[in-house]
Amino acid sequence: MELQVDHIVAAIVILLFLGGIALFRGPRTARLGGWLNILAYAGAVAFIMIRYPTLFPEFILIAVLIGGTVGAALAVKVRMIDVPQMVAFQHGCGGVAAFLIAFSEYVMGGADLAAIAQFGSVLGIVVGAVTFSGSLIAAGKLAKVIEQRPVLLAKHSQILLGLSAITIILCVFSLLKIGLPVGIGLAVTLIVISIIGGVIFTIRIGGADMPVIISFFNATAGFAASFVGIALSNYLLIGCGACVAASGSLLTLSMCKAMNRSVINVLSGSKRTISRPVQEAAGQALPVKAASIEASPFDRAIASLNGARDVVIVPGYGMALSQAQGLVHDLERLFEGRGANVRYAIHPVAGRMPGHMNVLLADVGVEYDKLFELDKINDEFKKADLAIVVGACDVVNPAATTQQDTPISGMPILNAHEAKSVIVLNWDEKPGFSGVDNPLYGMEQAILMWGDAKENLGKLLSSLQSDKLV
Repeated sequence: MELQVDHIVAAIVILLFLGGIALFRGPRTARLGGWLNILAYAGAVAFIMIRYPTLFPEFILIAVLIGGTVGAALAVKVRMIDVPQMVAFQHGCGGVAAFLIAFSEYVMGGADLAAIAQFGSVLGIVVGAVTFSGSLIAAGKLAKVIEQRPVLLAKHSQILLGLSAITIILCVFSLLKIGLPVGIGLAVTLIVISIIGGVIFTIRIGGADMPVIISFFNATAGFAASFVGIALSNYLLIGCGACVAASGSLLTLSMCKAMNRSVINVLSGSKRTISRPVQEAAGQALPVKAASIEASPFDRAIASLNGARDVVIVPGYGMALSQAQGLVHDLERLFEGRGANVRYAIHPVAGRMPGHMNVLLADVGVEYDKLFELDKINDEFKKADLAIVVGACDVVNPAATTQQDTPISGMPILNAHEAKSVIVLNWDEKPGFSGVDNPLYGMEQAILMWGDAKENLGKLLSSLQSDKLV
């Protein structure tokens, strides 16, 4: 009977957890989804404290209060621009929690630990440690604390293969019924090797692929939690971890599909493989900018803004960096007040994490039904009077479809260059994270306004509001 109660409670918590995830699909229901997840986690902790009073519930409560307070303080304090690295850091926290619990269970159980629990402990140690170190490297790249571009060591792949082989051998020995001193030594060695492996695995992945890596470590954190659940024979932990692992895995696959790359290709840090459509397009010529245009970029931009009745806005990481989303929304409302049609084109890998642009725009009040994904908006650029690129480069770089053997070759892009006019509000003309020059900057219809996007948007808005849209 007691076992059935455990199952019922686990099922309720998992259903609440899944319900919360489902509500995250829309901005109007996301807040409720967050509260459902909080309720699920709180219910799980409360049940464990009541069901197993021998686990020193007072210490559990103290730990929950301390961790919850620190987490809430960080969440309130963090800037929207820093959310991607915070998410990566939190995945690392999940990893370290997993491998510490797995390690303690492995050590305390010793030779008496059941085979399935021993298996879960060993995998929890390995996956948790890799998630921990890999997530910290990802957070460091996003925060620009360490080199954002791929860092390749001499014989990088061979080093990773060697570490993987050592890890497998250690795992096999760890599953044998061995004495405590040797077992502790093996477990500690596994943690060290796995942490080193996580670092070497992640450093060779560039900043442009960070959205995929964040999703990937989200999945591995879930797997680590499930393995710990196996070690503890805790159905609730197994189920919740599996939910996180499944959602992270699906998101990783979705992001790779959006980039026209395989998961292996991204995780190995390999160059993009050229696709047939790109090879066919490679010979096509792109429009070239006229030799001289007398009007200044600002005057050309005002003229284009005044004449536009169909507008597509393309946000990127530069918008987040300059915190220009509020002014972008002001520009949208100004256009709509004059009867113009305004939409936002969201590339799957724009920003530094999945949904980064959606979150930033929703935070300032942009209606969710105005945000369109790549496959829904790309055909509209040909009809648009104006495309406004705010802090985006690689996701609107035509080189992805016209040049071979570049880091972005084959990646689907937003066809902003097909609009009648394109205002580019980027910091400078340097390439994005891919390091590939953007031919859009040399096209005749491109109006280049270099500098801080927020400052330039402010100038444009001031002029439009004073002169009125015609």
